[in-house]
Amino acid sequence: MAEQTKVTTLEKVVVRFSGDSGDGMQLTGTIFSNLSAILGNDISTFPDFPAEIRAPQGTLSGVSGFQVHLGSRKIYTPGDKADVLVAMNPAALKVNVKQIKPNAIVIIDTDSFLKNDLTKAQFVTEDPFAELGLNSVQVVAVPISSMVKDGLVEFELDNKSALRCKNMFALGLVCWLFERPLEEAMHMLQNKFAKKPTIVKANIKALTDGYNYGHNTHATVSTYRIESTTVEPAYYTDVNGNKATSYGLIAAAEKAGLRLFLGSYPITPATDILHELAKRKDLGVITVQAEDEIAGICTAIGASFAGCLAATSTSGPGLALKGEAIGLAVISEIPLVVIDVQRGGPSTGMPTKSEQTDLMQALYGRNGESPAVVLAASTPTDCFDAAFWAGKLAVEHMTPVILLTDSFIANGSSAWKIPDLDTYPSITPNYVTNYKEEAPWKPYRRDKDSLVRYWAIPGMNEFMHRIGGLEKDYETSAISTDPANHQKMVNVRQAKIDKIADYIPEQEVCGDKDADLLVIGWGGTYGHLYEAMEDMQAEGKKVAMAHFKFIQPLPRNTAELISRYKKVVVVEQNNGQFANYLRGKIPGFNPFQFNRVKGQPFVVARLVEELTKILEA
Repeated sequence: MAEQTKVTTLEKVVVRFSGDSGDGMQLTGTIFSNLSAILGNDISTFPDFPAEIRAPQGTLSGVSGFQVHLGSRKIYTPGDKADVLVAMNPAALKVNVKQIKPNAIVIIDTDSFLKNDLTKAQFVTEDPFAELGLNSVQVVAVPISSMVKDGLVEFELDNKSALRCKNMFALGLVCWLFERPLEEAMHMLQNKFAKKPTIVKANIKALTDGYNYGHNTHATVSTYRIESTTVEPAYYTDVNGNKATSYGLIAAAEKAGLRLFLGSYPITPATDILHELAKRKDLGVITVQAEDEIAGICTAIGASFAGCLAATSTSGPGLALKGEAIGLAVISEIPLVVIDVQRGGPSTGMPTKSEQTDLMQALYGRNGESPAVVLAASTPTDCFDAAFWAGKLAVEHMTPVILLTDSFIANGSSAWKIPDLDTYPSITPNYVTNYKEEAPWKPYRRDKDSLVRYWAIPGMNEFMHRIGGLEKDYETSAISTDPANHQKMVNVRQAKIDKIADYIPEQEVCGDKDADLLVIGWGGTYGHLYEAMEDMQAEGKKVAMAHFKFIQPLPRNTAELISRYKKVVVVEQNNGQFANYLRGKIPGFNPFQFNRVKGQPFVVARLVEELTKILEA
């Protein structure tokens, strides 16, 4: 009798699926992630797309990856290095050699590791593992392609269609490795290919064959069990940042009693927001796919003037094109949400990679004194709350709000507890019906406390008015070129934004109250910084973290909070934009900095190393 495979229980594990951009690694990773979430594991994912639309098959530039970190406790990042790598071809192995642990399990398709495949991946020998120095990994070599073709003969698929199922064989093998039952994965495939019953059956057969192969051959020394987490009973789903952003906008519109309008132009990695909201006609959402970035934001401005909660979505290059129109929304003082899903730049840069390099553009990238609110989401699930806050501040304070996410959290996903909207704050537009002064109403008359102008919707009786891009007189709202008036209007528009600090939460700090080092971050680096802090605390170091969601204006306790700590370091995926912004806002503040701009997420181990150096300097 064959020796039974032993079972090893782990607290957490990192799995990376990698192959050619046509090998279905994103679908494979997504199904495995969703399956793990259903079974009670906490997850964090990172899809890693090739920058080229369609690189030559089998080449290094065409490798697509999907990494998932799952565990029996709270998971904050997709993980540094993989415990298990599925490499569907030699290029995937070579690209990911630095992304796996020394003793990792590496599953390969031997049918894709022939001489020609090795040549495409720029190997010079016929032993890629020896060439890469992978002497301690556990290789699971399986002829996946040929087994899939043989196993699917009954479905009479052409060769190309049959080979498209090989990712499901690999998924089945990984499901066996982690003791994942296949029923839910089968259900997901049935939903995915509902209109193609033959494809459903073929994929399920390949999935089952992969599972059985592992079970029957005991393909590894050990299988792995990840215990379920103990979670609060509620409805949960796996959600990525773009989808959560879409839902947050819908929730804000619902709370405000407004229809949601999105005017947008497709751009990587923000396009899925347009895709998601276009599906939501049942919730009253209006979407327009415009012919360019400028048209996208201008349709949103028109919808805002007409009384909608209006939004536009883009990435860094599109934000640059929208700059003049954002200025129009600033001087017109109308609500507008601008979502910037940041990516690698400048120019076209690395469109599928992630950076935090648009902060200065969001703060200052417009002509004239043009203040707008700037927020940043921190995790895929936080995109919901950040989008809700963006809608709330835009409507209640009659201003454009720029919401910064990034490719990492927009495409990454994690388990999300579906919120109870009744627990969220109300959103109350400052309608012109609130105007109670004796003087006749004018379009730029404003509330004395908040400095927010009153919102008159076209068609409201006795409130016919005109706004626009020319400067207006503070008293009469007529066009004005008077120098003193312009100074006053510039000041009051800035003061209106500054006063928003009274309406947002104060900044919180997590970690040690008597910390020797305060780590400051913003945006999508939250998980990596939090995990680095936890690792340092486990080593006996006193560390705290302040992660900023509200950037302009800053929370009103920011300066006082930072002054408590002798050492402060600002960590960013840019060359120091937030650090320099804080220096300008807080007199005498001169923090340490740690900056990287590689288009990839931070490595937690590297963060711990660098932060420890600063702490001990």
